[in-house]
Amino acid sequence: MSSPQRRPRSRRLAVIAAGVAASAALTSGPGFAAGAERVADPPAPATAVTPAPVAPVTLPVPAKPVTPPTVTEPSVKPVPPAAGAKPGESTKPGKPVQDVPAFGAYLDYGPRGVARIAELSHWLGNAELRVGHTYLPGDRWSNIEGAHGFLDVWADWRTEKADRMLVLNVPMMERNEDDVSDAEVRLLLRRAAAGQFDEHYRALARRLVALDVPDTVIVLGWEMNGTTYTHRCGPDPESWKKYWNRIVTTMRAVPGQKFRFDFTPTRGRDAVPWTQCYPGDDTVDIIGMDSYDQPRGLSFDQQVKEPYGLQEHVDFAKSHGKPISYPEWGLFRNGDNSAYMRRMLAWMDEHKPLYNTLTDYCPHGVWQCGDNPESSRIYRSMLFGRTDGTVPQPTPTKPPAPTTPTVPLPPPNCSPLNLGDWVEYWLGGKLCLRLDWWSRTR
Repeated sequence: MSSPQRRPRSRRLAVIAAGVAASAALTSGPGFAAGAERVADPPAPATAVTPAPVAPVTLPVPAKPVTPPTVTEPSVKPVPPAAGAKPGESTKPGKPVQDVPAFGAYLDYGPRGVARIAELSHWLGNAELRVGHTYLPGDRWSNIEGAHGFLDVWADWRTEKADRMLVLNVPMMERNEDDVSDAEVRLLLRRAAAGQFDEHYRALARRLVALDVPDTVIVLGWEMNGTTYTHRCGPDPESWKKYWNRIVTTMRAVPGQKFRFDFTPTRGRDAVPWTQCYPGDDTVDIIGMDSYDQPRGLSFDQQVKEPYGLQEHVDFAKSHGKPISYPEWGLFRNGDNSAYMRRMLAWMDEHKPLYNTLTDYCPHGVWQCGDNPESSRIYRSMLFGRTDGTVPQPTPTKPPAPTTPTVPLPPPNCSPLNLGDWVEYWLGGKLCLRLDWWSRTR
């Protein structure tokens, strides 16, 4: 974004849009994971994707993997979900799911992202990554509707286990990263508030229901308080809020839906205070925050205390009776900042968001990015083996003391006779001649 507090985008969603046409057949290209053995990229789904052609772009190449830190693996096994559990239900009796924070990472928008979930889990000692996170491209309305074939692999992953969560970032405008002027954004928002774009979200909702993922978490119009996206709020907050409400109402009207809508600004004030964009409790289920380690020199305590920062996010959500989330977080302006990594993970353990997903590509990540080895070590050590919202701690065990072979002691006043191994074998042991036999007969 143009704001000095925000990270410049690398046209992530433009890359996603270019990849939609090939996502179902995406089987080549480098993929790296620190400390994990690479598995083959997933095979192409049977159904090919055929959206309208888009301008070719170059897909980013993941950075060189970081050498894995040495971590003592605790003896903890993943806990499978309870048989017959429904989406959103706890996997343990008597423990509500909101008390069991789900976590994951954004690893890639398409099939590789799904494959890497298992690899990252392996690197984390078979920690249970219950959240899959991807983005719809915002280049054109047909892709915002969920182009045929693009979401299938994510839906398949989600439906494999009852307690998994699919998080989907959904743009509110086409040409979403095309540097559209404030004047045009204002006009688009007013047209949207009048219902001009409802049909696209009705189509998306039907698509998700048909894929059997009606409980998808929709991160709608994320980072609306900044300047990067055409779906930003600043040019006309009132029209933006009306538009949000229209989208939510439209999608909730589709039979079979169970969507949850996540209102996710970026941390801090940015272009406008994000509280001015809040559309109301009736159409918001989760209050999220994208929070990267920036700007340069800002400590974690300052990130907590700044206006519209981490603490205000928690307080605002509590006052509205909503759970919190962190759909995007990670390193950025302060390099390999292990202190930030430790504090952010501890913050989430304390405040228990419904879910969090680390952005795992350079410069933000710790698994597919070799630039942050210390933060990688912290992330891995704090999440290693996590399966139920707690960090299992290995119980140190002392090796047993060497045992000295015990030899049966002869009775008092008894002298063993040496009769040879063969005789003693058949007798079942040594014979003993008592030296006090004479006194027993007196």
